[in-house]
Amino acid sequence: MTAIKVLLVDDDPLVRAGLSFMLGGADDIEIVGEAGDGSEVEALVDRHRPDVVLMDIRMPTVDGLTATETLRRREDAPEVVVLTTFHADEQVLRALRAGAAGFVLKDTAPAEIVEAVRRVAAGTPVLSPSVTRQLITQVAGGDPQQDRRERARARLDSLGEREREVAVAVGRGHSNAEIAGELYMSVATVKTHVSRTLAKLGLNNRVQIALLTHDAELLPEPPETGTGTGA
Repeated sequence: MTAIKVLLVDDDPLVRAGLSFMLGGADDIEIVGEAGDGSEVEALVDRHRPDVVLMDIRMPTVDGLTATETLRRREDAPEVVVLTTFHADEQVLRALRAGAAGFVLKDTAPAEIVEAVRRVAAGTPVLSPSVTRQLITQVAGGDPQQDRRERARARLDSLGEREREVAVAVGRGHSNAEIAGELYMSVATVKTHVSRTLAKLGLNNRVQIALLTHDAELLPEPPETGTGTGA
């Protein structure tokens, strides 16, 4: 088994030590490096080629948002998981829009953080659609709602009918298998539609599709549920 290579980025050495301890105990995870500021991230990514970066948001010189945006512009971009102390925070939302694969609360149980790294390395965002919608609902995002809705709908208009249906289903949190059953197509076809949607819209992952469909107000109101890091 090839170990999942992880880079830890947090300005608090105690947080890094705790994460290193809990992740280092997993046989399939290898901590390849640590950074105390976003300014160190690119050089460490070049040196160690991590699969996943656990990224703190608030750091003294270069914050995690800027570092995430820089990393996700790379062709060989690692997955980024935001580390935060807040369930709903404007910078977390901006990091997700920049291409982060999700977020993990710093007080999350160790086993859940380990599982989050595994999920992201396997291509599954660590953010439930209900939490995505809660974030967007609680955070204004800097744009008037109507303008955001119109821009999102204009972008989605570039999709074909089936691609749009798949995008909405992704926004509702359905897996590829669930979408296949709902829309009467094969899982392979769903994957193709998701890949084409990401390419057409210039997005990085399914979380960004969910954000866009929510901005376009194409999703039903979520039921009252708790928050967490499960996908």
